[in-house]
Amino acid sequence: MNNNLAFDFSVNKENNTIDVKREFAVELPLVWDAYTKSEILDQWWAPKPWKARTKTMDFREGGRWHYAMVGPEGEEHWSLVNYKSIQTRKNFTGLDAFADAEGNVNKDMPQSTWEINFSDKGQVTLVEICISYDDLSQLETTLQMGFKEGLSKAMEGLDELLASAVKSK
Repeated sequence: MNNNLAFDFSVNKENNTIDVKREFAVELPLVWDAYTKSEILDQWWAPKPWKARTKTMDFREGGRWHYAMVGPEGEEHWSLVNYKSIQTRKNFTGLDAFADAEGNVNKDMPQSTWEINFSDKGQVTLVEICISYDDLSQLETTLQMGFKEGLSKAMEGLDELLASAVKSK
């Protein structure tokens, strides 16, 4: 594993945004697939010991991903991503929200817009994520829920998954 890969997590409370820059030591197509295919997302999107479990995924503009974060005691926290724009292997945007098992958005919980950009840097892929909130309260609630720590652990899980995918080639 390459320990010199970039990871930057910054919060801008004036713009209600979180910016994440993360490099992965594999070529872009593998990283793109890891973010856009449910069978791969289920293996890394949740921070261990939690697991992600996709109920439905339709990765296309106007499509959605409905999934649960499943805890070690079987507890479930549902989320929904509605895809707005997709440029294959370049970027995609989506509206992210907490939901219930039927896909109904929980409007009492934070909602955000995710823009994810992928850059080919040869043997390394840079993923830049800009998450924006309508107001500071939603951003702060997300941070208080442990978002930074959870995302960091999930990306470590993706590192392991990608490393094993490369070894099995």
